[in-house]
Amino acid sequence: MNIFKYLIVIMGLVSCAHSETAKAVKNVPAQVVIPLINRMPDFPQPYHMRNWQKVSLDYDKVLYDLNAKGEHMPLMKLIPAEKNINTGKTGFGFTSYVGPSEQNKDSMEAIAVIGSVLGATYAGLDKTTGEHNWVEMCEQYYNKANGRNLVLNQIDTSYDSFWYTVFPHILFYSVSDRYPNVGKMREIMKITADKWYKAAYIMGGSQDKTGFDFTYFDFDSMRPMKNGKWIEPDSAAGIGWLMYSAYLKLKDQKYLDAAKWCMESLNNRLLSENPYYEVQLPFGAYAAVRMNAELGTNYDVHKFINWCFEHSSKVRGDMGVIHETWKGNDCNGLVGSINTPPWRTRPGGYAFAMNTFAMAAPLVSMLRYDDRYASSIGKWILNAANAARLFYGNFHWKENQSSPEWQEGRKGLIAYEGLRQFWDKDESLFASGDAVNHNWGYATDYGLYGSSYVGVFGGMIRQTNQRFILQLDVLATNFDSRNSYPTYLYFNPYDVEKKVLLDLPAGNFDIYDTVGNRFLAKNVSTQTELTIPANASILIVIAPANGVLKQVDHKTYINDVIVDYR
Repeated sequence: MNIFKYLIVIMGLVSCAHSETAKAVKNVPAQVVIPLINRMPDFPQPYHMRNWQKVSLDYDKVLYDLNAKGEHMPLMKLIPAEKNINTGKTGFGFTSYVGPSEQNKDSMEAIAVIGSVLGATYAGLDKTTGEHNWVEMCEQYYNKANGRNLVLNQIDTSYDSFWYTVFPHILFYSVSDRYPNVGKMREIMKITADKWYKAAYIMGGSQDKTGFDFTYFDFDSMRPMKNGKWIEPDSAAGIGWLMYSAYLKLKDQKYLDAAKWCMESLNNRLLSENPYYEVQLPFGAYAAVRMNAELGTNYDVHKFINWCFEHSSKVRGDMGVIHETWKGNDCNGLVGSINTPPWRTRPGGYAFAMNTFAMAAPLVSMLRYDDRYASSIGKWILNAANAARLFYGNFHWKENQSSPEWQEGRKGLIAYEGLRQFWDKDESLFASGDAVNHNWGYATDYGLYGSSYVGVFGGMIRQTNQRFILQLDVLATNFDSRNSYPTYLYFNPYDVEKKVLLDLPAGNFDIYDTVGNRFLAKNVSTQTELTIPANASILIVIAPANGVLKQVDHKTYINDVIVDYR
């Protein structure tokens, strides 16, 4: 799909705004094209869309079964209270890969463990119920015993990488958002936000600010550090997300100031100075989009979003989103590395399950605040959700995966760490990982740390009565969705308009489309049919019937709830 199709769609939406159910309330902004997504197919092939919610729920059952039998089972184990130094209570965890050696059996990373709680929550589970309150138990990663008072990637650890210190906080804050009254999570958010505020001030707010082009921040000496091997400047994005999230929850102006310092640091970078290292940049793009919508800031979000997709990083040039066909399978939309000369000269790369699932969370959620990206993000998720099946062993012959002997992996619930194409050798569409290949002390390449994020897809993606049209729940992974009505994206890749069926909860509703700035239906109940224009999207809000509609500046409200920011 190209930009001309988008313009035609917009003209069509404007022209149909004179119908009875499509009353225009303001001008329709054009959809924004993300160039790399524009190179992906409208109809990825071969097409097999998994029921991602079922995969998520079934995975959770396997992962959290403390009595599971079989090779390398159970995956989860409890940590005795006497060994859980931060809480003094029973803890829990699992290793990042299946089949740890004796040396690695207690290596349980927060990015995997907290990620599994968050992923299951997105998919619709309450992780506080049952014999164990898994949510409260996540407090084990708040490094209290060693005096660091931060949520870190191990129960007792230091700092050596921004993304291993920032990302656990992103996960912890996100879990706290969904379970606001559990344990000491809100208190921990306040303590850690204050520490990150000080770091943000040193790097981005003080008169002698250092900038964010470092590897990690040493909270013991209160200064950013380099390891001499790489830097992670996208820390500005991750810390910016933390600070804006803390502001939304705690309402302290200093956190908003810190968020702005971080966003301004990104905004001041040249287009050619892409800071993407790992995971954090999409969260910064989301924060910038939301701040523009809610506060009226003017950050260059198009630059931020494109940085997430293009393989143009100055610090990790091969990292971005795959836009290739590997061994006859469209792998478009997966997040990872592409082969880059002089190290690898053949087309191919290495896509990662965790990065793919994790990146979808902020970039689908951002559509709540900027619907101009609806068609681009809708097309990307269509491709990514189709290709993500290839992370699972049951979609490959034995010779095309590195650990086919583990029978549990053949059930299609636990993903390999990644998918390779001519990466280390002549492997073609090869499900694999780094653990076995690099002798890290694990029996398989099945990556539990990536598998645990499948709930992102499980929470947001539903299939419809049209084969290539998905329903995406924009609020499924959104942070702090108070005062929001249910919001769903439908992207239509067909060259003709299509109709999808929408099942409604009990009650009567008006269906408002934020892309076209119009009502699609009024006073409907039970089920209604929605028309999606050719090669276009609708982003619908399910609002109470006969609500009072008003506009204030660029915002549209129904019954004093914002439904559209543009």
